[in-house]
Amino acid sequence: MVKTATLTIRAALCGILITLVACTREVPPIPRLHWYVFDEPSGAFAEAAQNCTRESNGRYDIVLALLPSDADQQREQVVRRLAARDAGVDIIAMDVIWTAEFAEASWIRPWEGEHARRAQAGRLGSAIESASYRQQLWAAPFTTNAQLLWYRTDRIRIPPATWDEMIQMAERLGERGTIVTQGERYEGLTVFFVALLASAGGSVLSPDSRSVSLEAEPTRRALEIMRRLATSPAADPALSTAREDQARRGFESGHASFMLNYTYVWPSARANAPEIAKHMSWARWPAVIRGKPSRVTIGGVNLGIGAYSRHPALAFEAAACLASAPHQRLAAARGGLPPTIAALYDDEAIRKTFPFAEALRASLRDAVQRPQTPLYADVSLAIAHTLHPMRAIDPVKDTERLRKAVGRALRSEGLL
Repeated sequence: MVKTATLTIRAALCGILITLVACTREVPPIPRLHWYVFDEPSGAFAEAAQNCTRESNGRYDIVLALLPSDADQQREQVVRRLAARDAGVDIIAMDVIWTAEFAEASWIRPWEGEHARRAQAGRLGSAIESASYRQQLWAAPFTTNAQLLWYRTDRIRIPPATWDEMIQMAERLGERGTIVTQGERYEGLTVFFVALLASAGGSVLSPDSRSVSLEAEPTRRALEIMRRLATSPAADPALSTAREDQARRGFESGHASFMLNYTYVWPSARANAPEIAKHMSWARWPAVIRGKPSRVTIGGVNLGIGAYSRHPALAFEAAACLASAPHQRLAAARGGLPPTIAALYDDEAIRKTFPFAEALRASLRDAVQRPQTPLYADVSLAIAHTLHPMRAIDPVKDTERLRKAVGRALRSEGLL
């Protein structure tokens, strides 16, 4: 009996010991996924990260690594980390112009198989193209954007169909007919030229992006419009130093009747200039060639996966969650960021936020990509430096100058 009691005590002690050992065993930490993204002011991105973390049921935790609002500074910070093979870069909010550079440098992972199928499902073709390079998908299309023509309905009854028509309308209006757009020597000037060139039927580079295109007739036609606008009485006096926000403020001040700009100007005018907003409407960009739809330059943000991430499988899963329909809807409703999922443009809530949804979707269907080359930054500099200021453009001479400048950029010669 004593022996039985002893065995019982020993068994109990062993049970306690096993329990103590089990309790001291470390629980593996939840993998942290760092999402490098600009500080989106509405909180839509932060909420999306929280939602996806919660929905993962403890499989991962998305942490925002905030980047500056300036796109060049964003790229600089991300490139430094990727070049250093930083394993903490898991998900990257990539400007559409980074795709070719990051893919060519092997800084991001390709989206393949089921991941690619999910990332492309229902997306606008132009958004998918912005996330692709050499027939390979490199990011999940997340948000997009394109410029529209904004105009005053109390001054213009029917929006102009072409650039020639718009300039003529503006000149007839006199001091009230000012056209505001982007003319400073920066990326916005390149965007402006690429849209005009594509609308004229041309392109900056050949289809394989390895050589200069810039066909003579479309290039000359695009340059003629730029010069005509810049030398017209309807031109904004500050055109040579104007960016998107200067154009927005110019329109909100009431002195402009036409503006070429992104969709953020709609909520801005309603908040800052309600009297102007009452008479504010929209249309697609004017055509360069009558009867031929304009082709505006696409913008936006896609989600790439860092090549050196410690948790690539989880990063793909998390990025797909972030770019899903509920979070695109959230980014649109709260942050005013247009979705890449085509069906969302029929969503009642999004149409309430974007009453111009149909014009925007049509513009995005026909949108043009900026030159898809790893040397894009050099190509963009070459274009902006050659064509600034617009009032000094010589359409014939500058067509050849532009070809030479872009050619040098492709050969990494004479960097500016």
